[in-house]
Amino acid sequence: MRQYGMVIALVLLLGLFQVWSGGDMLLPRNVTNILLQNGYILILAIGMMIVIINGHIDLSVGSLAAFTGAAAAVMMVDHDMPWQLALFLSLLIGAVVGAWQGFWIAYVGIPSFIVTLAGMLLFRGATQILLDGQSISPFPEGFQDISQGFLPEVGPDTNYHNLTVLMGVLVCAVALFQEWRQRKQALAYELHVLPFRMFLLKCAAIVAAVLAFTLTLASYRGVPVVLLILGGLLVVMGYVMRNAVIGRHIYALGGNRAAAQLSGVKDKRVTMLVFVNMGVLAALAGCVFAARLNAGTPGAGNLFELEAIAAAFIGGASMSGGVGTVLGAVIGGLVLGVLNNGMSLVGISQDVQQVIKGLVLLAAVGFDVWNKRRARS
Repeated sequence: MRQYGMVIALVLLLGLFQVWSGGDMLLPRNVTNILLQNGYILILAIGMMIVIINGHIDLSVGSLAAFTGAAAAVMMVDHDMPWQLALFLSLLIGAVVGAWQGFWIAYVGIPSFIVTLAGMLLFRGATQILLDGQSISPFPEGFQDISQGFLPEVGPDTNYHNLTVLMGVLVCAVALFQEWRQRKQALAYELHVLPFRMFLLKCAAIVAAVLAFTLTLASYRGVPVVLLILGGLLVVMGYVMRNAVIGRHIYALGGNRAAAQLSGVKDKRVTMLVFVNMGVLAALAGCVFAARLNAGTPGAGNLFELEAIAAAFIGGASMSGGVGTVLGAVIGGLVLGVLNNGMSLVGISQDVQQVIKGLVLLAAVGFDVWNKRRARS
């Protein structure tokens, strides 16, 4: 219910700002800008959703993103390191930091709020020391393409980006196959399914939405590289959380830690892996942000953790853990991104924007509390 509610809210927001902005909201260039401007937040939101499902929180992701982006900048600019190696080492730094924080949380027993608050302060200071308070630039073109690049043009001139159109058709085919397979499995186990007409209507809506999005991107410059990164993370993390054993263990620990432990779930190892994953995604988000700015800056990552946490809760996470989806995190991040972009298009001041985003977050968490009370009664 919450996931579909957020999809509906996203569609309504797009429609509202499309009318309010005089048609500027859904221009191909602006849709692409929304993806480019919010790519790093969506990456963080995926990791944060998994952390919250596990029953924890991570306040250090913004500072860690700044530190890893600065580290990549130092390696490429000051030490002439190939950008591929610098990116790999930055992700490795993120994994090590995640393991370090996960150790204190899982094996020592210090609350994640305290450990990651300390990490937020530590890595913010480390970023200032590493950069000596100054920005470092420019970066190699290949590294910049992580955040600013697009798929190349191929094939004849059709007024659309051909590779993007082909990818959209493939996504439609895969989505329809998944819907059909899930319905077939549900029928085999005699579970409740949508009436056939509603099923066809749902499939038609999915195809229409994917093709509309595809043609919008294809009429500008095609699929951005950062969207490919997000798509890969969505597929891999979504599969892990839905089908892999560790994904089930993460949900179990967040839902009822004591019962999960009695069932044989190795809670310390799972928690450690959750924070390693968060560290890697924070490092990736830091590199994407640095590539977008084409500079490593001491002020990078400011308030990223709050944006990621807000995206997770708006996308369906529960304060008590055990609830949420990777797709929900992306939808929640897009809701925030559309809000930011739409309010800027219509000339709403930054101060008022912060108030509105705060109210949206409060409403999302309030709905979670109301939903739980209704379930108990």
